[in-house]
Amino acid sequence: MTQRLDYTTIAPEGVKVFGDVHSYIAHSGLRYGILNLVYLRVSQINGCAYCIDLHTRDLLKSGMPQEKLTLLPVWREAADLFSEKERAALAWCETVTNVAQTAIPDHEYEAAKSQFSEKELVNLTMAIGLINAYNRMAISFRRTPDALKTKAETVGP
Repeated sequence: MTQRLDYTTIAPEGVKVFGDVHSYIAHSGLRYGILNLVYLRVSQINGCAYCIDLHTRDLLKSGMPQEKLTLLPVWREAADLFSEKERAALAWCETVTNVAQTAIPDHEYEAAKSQFSEKELVNLTMAIGLINAYNRMAISFRRTPDALKTKAETVGP
């Protein structure tokens, strides 16, 4: 994978705005584990190698069990590993990410609303929108995942 361009140096002001939104969400009161599970799941749906690598590493460092990360793409079948709140967040992130196909059905909204306050749900939806935007930037410009950088450094030219 060869990076096309480094958008972080080309448009640092825009990247900073994304970072400001990320900081707002991080301090919004939503649980770290739920946010990062959502970030990882959205990145899996979108196929963003950079963000999948980043959020998997973050979740492992925070003590998230490997089994949860392994079974995240099939979380419905592994529902017992995930709390009710996590399942609601994952269902919400999938329907919001796939909005063109789902049109956000009422039952998905009601399920999310049953687990999150209105403000939490707005903040969660912002987080989903933000990671979708980050995914599109990283995929468009082929941002190199740290795992590939590490491998290149170990293997050498």
